[in-house]
This record gives sequence, structure tokens and C-alpha cells, in this order.
Amino acid sequence: MLEADRFKDYGPNGLQVEGKARIHKVVTGVTASLAMIEAAVAEGADALLVHHGLFWRGQDGRVTGWMRQRLATLLKHDINLIAYHLPLDAHASLGNNAQWGQRLGWVADARFGDQNLGFMGSAPADLGFDALVQQLRQVMGREVTGVPGDGRPIQRVAWCSGGAQGYFEQAIAAGADVFLTGEISEPQAHYAKETGVAFIACGHHASERWGVQAVGEHLAQRMGVAHTFIDLPNPA
Repeated sequence: MLEADRFKDYGPNGLQVEGKARIHKVVTGVTASLAMIEAAVAEGADALLVHHGLFWRGQDGRVTGWMRQRLATLLKHDINLIAYHLPLDAHASLGNNAQWGQRLGWVADARFGDQNLGFMGSAPADLGFDALVQQLRQVMGREVTGVPGDGRPIQRVAWCSGGAQGYFEQAIAAGADVFLTGEISEPQAHYAKETGVAFIACGHHASERWGVQAVGEHLAQRMGVAHTFIDLPNPA
């Protein structure tokens, strides 16, 4: 369903740690941290489905420290760990970007960026920067960091969840009046001021909570498994 083989990703998608052969209870969450794994144990999970798994390109492969703790807990309780990264950002209806847009009342009519991960659509009439910031505070449940650009009317909105601040230039080239993502780095404030296109960072974790929930609910409806989403707050 998520077409994981389509994506060139930073780590393996799919089953990362094998557990029980039969799954009755699925817990979903953003990241396979020790706290999330322990919460899945407390919920009686047979499988933990996350966006950020354990294994990433560039790791040295040694099972020590935090990696040992996480793996030991999964193996002790026979819990399957399943992770989908970019496929879960990109899915047209269940992905992080689709679900984020849905909560903001936006429908994507175009894609942009590497592997078409960025979404773009038309803004509601008379949407201003300040009104958008206020809406985002309510939807995200946290403060956001915004650079207003030149104050132009917002007609085209672009967004990409997580750490996609590097997509800002591509969003500008695609005709966006504002770009939303999870994080901001030093260059984006300058690009916003110099191009006039607004930039808003809404939190990496906060912008990637909805895809796993949607997939978990889909599994519950299609396969009859029990599903619980656990949100462990993260300031990033």
C-alpha cells in the first residue's frame, strides 16, 4: 500500500525487528524511542508501527548504549517493530503530508521536491500570514516559528512534514507564497526575506504525528486488529 520500494530512503522500510508471528494489537507512534517501546509494552502491543525506526544510514552497527536498550526491550517482549519513513510522508491519503493538509483544510493539486515529497495547493481566499500562524498554533498544539516574507497575499501554499527545510528553495521555484515544514535552519530566514515567500516551522515531531495514526486506523478497519496511537511529546 505504501509502495516502499519506490523510495530511496535513509534507512530500511518495513519490518525492522521480528517479533510474534500473529498480531492482534498494534501501537503506533512517531519514533521508536525507548519510552515509546516501553509504552507499547504497557499497552500489550504485538507490533509497534512508527515513522522513525531504529536503523539509519551512517550508523556504525554496534549494539551498545541506547540501541541495546531499545532492542533488548523489543526482543524481551517479542514485539514486531515496523517503520516507514519517506513512504509514510508521501502517501496521497494516509501520509503525513496528506493528513496535515486535511487538518488545515487544504487539498494538494501538485507535488514538488525530491521524490515528489512536497505538497502544494491553493489557499482559502483572504488567508493572511498572521491568520495562518494562529491556525497553525491551534492545529499543532504548540508555538510555531514564522518568517513573514514580504506580506504578499497567500494564494499558493506548500508543505512538507519533518526536517524538510531544505525544500524551501524548490517550493519558491514551484510558485509558493508560503512554505510549511517541521524545522528551520539558518538559511531559510534569509531566503524568506530576500524572495518574499513566507516560511513557517511547525515542529518536526508535531508535523509527523498523523500518518502513523491514519495507517493504524486503516489496519484496524481492514484487518480487525486493535489499534492505539501514543503521542509522546517532543519539543523538536
